[in-house]
Amino acid sequence: MSTRSLGVIVAVAALVGSVVPVLTQGPGGGRGGGQAMSLPEGPGKDLAQTQCTKCHLLNLLANSGGYTRQGWEELFSTMVSLPKDQSAVLADYLAKNFPETPRPKAVIVPGSVQVNIKEWVVPSLGSRPHDPLSTADGMLWWTGQYASVLGRLDPKTGQMKEFPTYTAASGPHGLTVDKDGNIWFTGNFKGYVGKLNPKNGEVTEYPMPDPNARDPHTPIFDQSGILWFTLQGANMVGRLDPKTGQIKLATSPTPRSNPYGMVVSSKGVPYFVEFGANKIASIDPKTMEIHEYVLPNADTRPRRVAIDSHDVLWYGDYSRGYLGRFDPATGKTTEWPSPGGPKSQPYGITTLNDVVWYSESAVRPNTLVRFDPKTEKFQTWAIPSGGGVVRNMMTTRDGNIVMACSGVNRVALVEIGKGGRGN
Repeated sequence: MSTRSLGVIVAVAALVGSVVPVLTQGPGGGRGGGQAMSLPEGPGKDLAQTQCTKCHLLNLLANSGGYTRQGWEELFSTMVSLPKDQSAVLADYLAKNFPETPRPKAVIVPGSVQVNIKEWVVPSLGSRPHDPLSTADGMLWWTGQYASVLGRLDPKTGQMKEFPTYTAASGPHGLTVDKDGNIWFTGNFKGYVGKLNPKNGEVTEYPMPDPNARDPHTPIFDQSGILWFTLQGANMVGRLDPKTGQIKLATSPTPRSNPYGMVVSSKGVPYFVEFGANKIASIDPKTMEIHEYVLPNADTRPRRVAIDSHDVLWYGDYSRGYLGRFDPATGKTTEWPSPGGPKSQPYGITTLNDVVWYSESAVRPNTLVRFDPKTEKFQTWAIPSGGGVVRNMMTTRDGNIVMACSGVNRVALVEIGKGGRGN
């Protein structure tokens, strides 16, 4: 492991300047997957080629599902600041060549619960906040994956700070906090786990002991202070002892099962979902033996997972548009169709006093969904900014919810009204 002291970038209210060029297209560079693509000819091609490759591969344009002209302009304005004339040319080009394709519309289910969704645009354009975190001091954190920063927000004042990773283009992904207030994150692009001391900006990096252990993903502490994390691309689960820095790895029994979201039970047992299979798994905290549970439908693909006070697991079936409940004690699975339908792609999920909250990531706009297991009733709200794919969320100590709104470069706080927090 290595430790470095970093300065702090203090955010300003006005978002000016260009996108932070932290990732480049090419081997080991920009995001998007697959082979590089060629853009169609026409006015605006050079602008798209220059601007859109500053933080991701061009494949993301083709895989975006398209937008209207206004939608494209709103989207790329969260990534890069352009003069009005260039912005108009780029918006025209993208709308012509990557038009909006049909997507499920948000289904708003009325109910008695009131929420207030507050959103803040994060300082670094194009950072695409991935995971949120609420800490005991009332601060909200996010990972700016493409800008390679960790961000902190004081929701009372709106003041924000960004802490850059020491290793450039680390792609910080998941977030958690230890009992001393240190912020832990996964360096998704560079294969390490990091620890940030927010008091002095000091960062400690814990590189993976195996070069094949790529794509560290979701971190979480157990009750004894051990950090567990998934490694999606490596098909592994990791265990890090902060006292010694030692990392141990275990491989999932199912090839290409893609370990993804993770929680820890009240007994200290880590559970994780396998995004590449219709399975949930547990890992023995002492032996690191992995036990898999097969979900009933072969097409189920759980992406994130939440846990309630009874150690029952809740997941969004990303591929089928269902909310799922799995009880490890009995092996019973129960499912409910998500309000947005089979293509709604439930993603970020959490529980609050045994009430389930999650987001439908494929509907426009993204929705915040509340499900009460006692009544088996849903209620939904549209996310004001559109959400841009809410990849993760968590509850705060005072009974609210923090979300990362990735594609619209925002972090959000859901203030839940009286009667909406469950027990």
